[in-house]
Amino acid sequence: MAAIPATPPRRVCAPACGASGKAGGFLALDWCDSTPSLSALARASFALHRRLAASLDGAAAYGYRPVHTLSICVPSDDPRPGSPPHPLLPGWVDPAASAAPPRVLGTPETTAQVHPGLFTKAVLAASGAEVVVGEVERVVVRDDGRVAGVAVKGRDGVVDADAVVLALGPWSGRLEVVREVCHVSGIKAHSIVLWPREPEKITPHALFLSYQPAPGAKMLDPEVYPRPTGEVYICGMSKDEDAPDDPATITGERDSIAMLHKIAGRVSSHLKTEEGAEVVAEQACYLPCTTDGLPIIGEMPGVKGCYIATGHSCWGILNAPATGAALAELILDGKAKTVDLEAFSPARFLKRRSRR
Repeated sequence: MAAIPATPPRRVCAPACGASGKAGGFLALDWCDSTPSLSALARASFALHRRLAASLDGAAAYGYRPVHTLSICVPSDDPRPGSPPHPLLPGWVDPAASAAPPRVLGTPETTAQVHPGLFTKAVLAASGAEVVVGEVERVVVRDDGRVAGVAVKGRDGVVDADAVVLALGPWSGRLEVVREVCHVSGIKAHSIVLWPREPEKITPHALFLSYQPAPGAKMLDPEVYPRPTGEVYICGMSKDEDAPDDPATITGERDSIAMLHKIAGRVSSHLKTEEGAEVVAEQACYLPCTTDGLPIIGEMPGVKGCYIATGHSCWGILNAPATGAALAELILDGKAKTVDLEAFSPARFLKRRSRR
């Protein structure tokens, strides 16, 4: 047998310790329609989220619910008191938080949300799979080019497998079998979670904001997601950056976290810590991105039985169900039926190299 070496993360990390647990969990039916292949994946996955929520009691288990979605332009200068509220603004958003009339981006028929960490753990528990927490050192390949399993640090021998799925997010490139074919980079995204004063007044409205901190400054695009638990999740302040080897070392940067708190206070007095809002989390995670903006889903070229699922960027939670269903069909039946995976195949990168 030939072994493909790897340099994976140094510490063992529990399921959903990265973006799968710290992302926003926003779901949209038609926001990927400008790219036909991605649109098919997103629409199929949005429908699967509804079906999963019905079968797993998603509302109670992981906060699945349809939401209203608005676009709001937050003024750069200090808000003027006494501004009349726009009829589209939910009552918990300060009237002065919108410098222009808000726009409707989605309705409860086209947008929804989940708590990503709870969703990940609920689906994992429902699968009945045995979870082995460990550090994969390498993918083991037989002399005939077919996968044999994986070698796990601290375990003797090989964990045998007829199929291996590499769902490693921004750490995918740590494995040579991936690195030789494609490049997966990282985007560091910051977020805070607040427990607002009077959480019962926070309605299910997802807010997509535009905010310029000062004249001439870069325009920011933070997002606000109230959760049915009463918490409010605010994210933004992202930058291109490779993920560190150790997921446990990931922390939010002070300036980025401070800006998110400033924006939260501009949006709603309910979210001001100085007026009673409590900080639940200040954090960061890394989103996996590809050179062409499409996820990588399919069998790895040259290694029969080794599959990959990564590179979903900010749509990882949305597109997870259809990605998993399509990969399962590909592994078991030899062809995906839930969605056509041809556009997402890792082999596309080899074809581009050969053209060059």
